[in-house]
Amino acid sequence: MLQSAVRELREREYTKETLVAIDAGVESTADHWPGLLSTGILGSLIPEEYGGVGASLADTAVVYEELGRGPVPGPHFSSGVLATLVLLEGGSDAQKRALLPGIASGERVFALAITEEDYGWGPEFIHTPARVRGDDLAIDGTKLYVHDATDATDLIVAARLETGKIGLVHVDAHGRGVAARALPGFATGLCELSLLQASVPRSSLIGGMEDGWDVLERAMRKASLILSAYQVGGLSQVFDMSLLYSQTRRQFEQPIGRFQRVQDHVIDVVNYLDAARWTTYEALWMADEAREGALAAMHTAAAVTSESYYYGCNSAHDVHAGIGIIREYGLTLHTKMSRTLYHYLGSPRYHRKRLAQALGL
Repeated sequence: MLQSAVRELREREYTKETLVAIDAGVESTADHWPGLLSTGILGSLIPEEYGGVGASLADTAVVYEELGRGPVPGPHFSSGVLATLVLLEGGSDAQKRALLPGIASGERVFALAITEEDYGWGPEFIHTPARVRGDDLAIDGTKLYVHDATDATDLIVAARLETGKIGLVHVDAHGRGVAARALPGFATGLCELSLLQASVPRSSLIGGMEDGWDVLERAMRKASLILSAYQVGGLSQVFDMSLLYSQTRRQFEQPIGRFQRVQDHVIDVVNYLDAARWTTYEALWMADEAREGALAAMHTAAAVTSESYYYGCNSAHDVHAGIGIIREYGLTLHTKMSRTLYHYLGSPRYHRKRLAQALGL
């Protein structure tokens, strides 16, 4: 029932023509944001006491798998999943009560600014300083490849404190010294975020002066499962498009799906989809049930799914040939999304290294 409700919304609010128009910059994600809010999905992971639904990771993944079939762009993941999990993992009760209801209602839209020019997903790649100035913190630096910053009302910025630890700082996205610039050529609204002596109260530190990297890492592990579900949905749509095209496109008086080489490409997509789907589903189940080995399963799913979406799109283009590169056809929406998300929350290589660590290898 949940999947059907989200599918109905997606098919009504995010038609292929609408998604192409958003991708081309003719329409914006903000134009369709109210329809997405009406479903209440932004409060899926938020406990009821903070205005949310209190759903499991698996329930939320059902929603995001369906959104991935679009692929539906916008800050729904940045705000409703990643920022929410950061606040749940590390925020004080006062911070949760102040911020989570706004995320659930859509009044607040969060984006996380983590990566920098020295791109990577470990604490060693965080260089932007946050210096204590009386009762305030002054942040001065540039964040790159920030998802959805131009749509955000609030930011969570990973910065290096004077103690050497990583702090997660809540920053007003429209505050003095804060500016976001969209980076063309990517999906999901990737941005460059500039912070020029941006000043915030010390109380804006999520979790206080303790090291925020552990908080961020715990949140990213769970968020990566929802991201994997989104990519599984995207790859499902790519498979459906490829199969239908192989059945309806005719050459030499027969469907091209009768040709062995075309069948090979379709089967490649099937194999990538199965690998992504079952590793993701198992990891979701293990995480929700707190099973032994859940951490290894999470990293496996993240590595396999990012690669599967990427290479599955490549095989789909082999099936479609020329028509696949036409923007209006819709396949390039997934091709661009698969490239944009490939390194998000850690590349496959990063997750394989973490998998080895989780297995004690």
